[in-house]
Amino acid sequence: MKPEEKARQNIDKLLEAAGWTIQDFKDLNLGSSLGVAVREFPLISGFADYLLFIDRKAVGALEAKPEGTTLTSTEYQSDKYLFSLPKDLPCCQKPLPFAYESTGVETFFRNLKDSDTRSRRVFAFHSPKAFLEWVNQNDTVRKRLQNLPYLTTQGLRDCQVEAIRNLEKSFSSLGEDQL
Repeated sequence: MKPEEKARQNIDKLLEAAGWTIQDFKDLNLGSSLGVAVREFPLISGFADYLLFIDRKAVGALEAKPEGTTLTSTEYQSDKYLFSLPKDLPCCQKPLPFAYESTGVETFFRNLKDSDTRSRRVFAFHSPKAFLEWVNQNDTVRKRLQNLPYLTTQGLRDCQVEAIRNLEKSFSSLGEDQL
């Protein structure tokens, strides 16, 4: 078995464990479940290793690589899938908001709805229900954490105020001078 085939077998198992139905493009049936991951989906720029659908609409893509591949160097490939969609493809938005790069052992995820998007390592694929919820939200969790309400310090000790402000700072990824 080739390394990429082994990776795809592992990826299939992980997707199924997260609640996705796996299909080959030739057997396409987007109504078979809420979340469908379609292998080798044809796009303008070639074929996506996996195109992810929620409620019959494309929401993301997954680039599969053999184990041992440095995933940070493969973002451009998953981006190509997100941006090169056929005109008649039903999707939640263009470009698609969610991207994965995975070897089946290591997986990175990006949410392009976030204004400061970046890859982050995840331990499992997100469920179709999570994607459905995120697609329907105006802001990402990270954006909402940057807009926390003003801290009322009355009745708090200095150490409590400091701890809360440090938490807010870490949540928002803002510098101290911006809080």
